[in-house]
Amino acid sequence: VESHFQVIRYGLSELGTHQILFVSLVSHLLPDLIPPGTCNLLNSSTIFANNEVNLAEVDIYGFDYDYTLALYSNALDTMIYNTARDFLIEHFKYPEGIRKYDYIPNFAARGLHYDIQKGLLMKIDAFHYIQSGTVYRGLSPMPDEEVLQLYGGTYHIPLQQDSGFYGKGPKVKQFMDIFSIPEMTLLAVANDFFITNDIPYDPVHLFRDVSEAIGMVHLKGYMYKWVMEDLDKFILRGEETHAVLHRLVNNGKKLFLITNSPFSFVDKGMMHMVGKNWRDFFDVVIVQADKPHFFTDCIKPFRRLDGNGDLRWEKINSLDKGQIYKQGNLFDFLRLTGWRGSKVLYFGDHLYSDLADLMLRHGWRTAAIVPELEQETKVVCTDRYALNLTWLQALTGLMERMQTHRDPESKQVFREWQNEREELRAMIKNLFNPHFGSIFRTRHNPTYFSRHLCRFSDIYMTSLSCLLNYDLSYTFYPRRTPLQHEAPLWMDQLCTGCMKTPYLEEMSHIR
Repeated sequence: VESHFQVIRYGLSELGTHQILFVSLVSHLLPDLIPPGTCNLLNSSTIFANNEVNLAEVDIYGFDYDYTLALYSNALDTMIYNTARDFLIEHFKYPEGIRKYDYIPNFAARGLHYDIQKGLLMKIDAFHYIQSGTVYRGLSPMPDEEVLQLYGGTYHIPLQQDSGFYGKGPKVKQFMDIFSIPEMTLLAVANDFFITNDIPYDPVHLFRDVSEAIGMVHLKGYMYKWVMEDLDKFILRGEETHAVLHRLVNNGKKLFLITNSPFSFVDKGMMHMVGKNWRDFFDVVIVQADKPHFFTDCIKPFRRLDGNGDLRWEKINSLDKGQIYKQGNLFDFLRLTGWRGSKVLYFGDHLYSDLADLMLRHGWRTAAIVPELEQETKVVCTDRYALNLTWLQALTGLMERMQTHRDPESKQVFREWQNEREELRAMIKNLFNPHFGSIFRTRHNPTYFSRHLCRFSDIYMTSLSCLLNYDLSYTFYPRRTPLQHEAPLWMDQLCTGCMKTPYLEEMSHIR
């Protein structure tokens, strides 16, 4: 491989009238440029580190419930979409024609932005730039030329319009919740109906009505009812959640639960996954916490629930094991438990509502649950992805050097390479999602979602069960990837995260 890179370096220095022959040579060497076994190194059971975390220093483990302790099947998305669509028609009196639109699995992806005033769903990178080819009006992509014209000749979304701290800007909203995927699909469908039927409408009204229709599914308890009526259908990998909790408690760790869901719903799900004595695992259980306000409000008091789930009236002076508490706030939680700083590790799926305040304001360790990693790592491990990405990087390097040649032949070759580079980018995007690509990258830049994943989580993983692959004294080390001004002196492919999880075989019996 090193000899091939020497050929490339020599060829780049000798570029002139032999560019096409040289590129043909490089493309034939392409398979040899990929380190052996690279495509098999990445494992979706790995825990990936943004920051160094030593589990030996963690004494207290905290959890969200939905999409953290309990993972849900995709069938739930379809039911949320169908019910919200019917609310839109029957309660808000939207046209009956919208009912013909069925749910579209894998259309939307978590982390997308929605321009409320323009009615556009799009993908934005870490630098607030829209990724070309990912702006959708309804179910149809908008040509890049129209996007530029609509945004005043730029792809940039100004900070004052973009999402606020919790993903809710004045003009642009970011969808960070896994539950929001049906909402994005319904927004696209409703916009598409009005556009294709040439019916005038206000995108702001549409956004608010769809948001309220989705909210009604949750507020009226439909989602809770569906899950509780068919736990086997909707809850996935419950036995692995049980194994994680059992292992943590057996190693002397303290556990707590802070969730926005009601007790009856959590109780039914936890009994299904863990058993009727599930509360014995937890030192503190808090339901209907109203996150993220739970982390910033210092006034709302804790209330205790009795065995029937009814509110008690006494003042809460301690948080006791075996009891269920409602609402409250983090400041009282810290005062009553004394659980502070990096000895606490909290797991959640929502970067803003679950993790941001804990990481930035309170110094807890945070762990993000990102189920999309399972599919994304499968794509990254394919030969097709490795070949396309390697050639894309090589071609980009060739273009960087070729741009200094001003003769007509060189300029023509450069334009051909530009076109090929765009084709490669589109091919890589389509491997993940043909509409929006990977949730982690916009072409070569990290996405807005990825940027906040790195900022608000110390570690991240596909599911809670990834903990089963690691000893509880294990230290997670982040990759030292070179900065733009640093020389790549180390093998990035051999760093943490691109290796087999260390205890996968030893811990497999727990599963």
